[in-house]
Amino acid sequence: MILVVNGPNLNMLGEREPEIYGRSTLADVVELVRSACSAWGLEVKAFQSNHEGALVDFLQEHRHGAKGIVINPGALSHTSVALHDCLKSIAAPAVEVHISNIHVREPFRKESITAAACRGQIVGLGIRGYLLAAEWLCAEVGKVPEGERKKVR
Repeated sequence: MILVVNGPNLNMLGEREPEIYGRSTLADVVELVRSACSAWGLEVKAFQSNHEGALVDFLQEHRHGAKGIVINPGALSHTSVALHDCLKSIAAPAVEVHISNIHVREPFRKESITAAACRGQIVGLGIRGYLLAAEWLCAEVGKVPEGERKKVR
């Protein structure tokens, strides 16, 4: 199972600052990831909360079934030691995703505390970053998709 975890304000995708975050909704993001993971035979479990503790609780609850984590902690990226520590305690690899390029925005957004607990970080590629993170996780932990078995060595 691949977990797709989204933090504060990501429930407002499609409405909140569309010039920065685009017009796609969180439901669009989840469907994009589900579609990518289904080819690999992996289920997706999605969760969004505006509350740090709820995100930690969700990750801990599903830690044993998770093969990978796609996480956009939102603003918690820059402040949450608790989320960092939670991600470090889970065996499944995590990829942090940000729709905008946090490294070229306001100074307070340039450092991500949670990124240090992840295998990688994808920023600035819009919602496609979620797709790329899911595809990487599937290739790392998933079953080889039908039709691709001969290509993989």
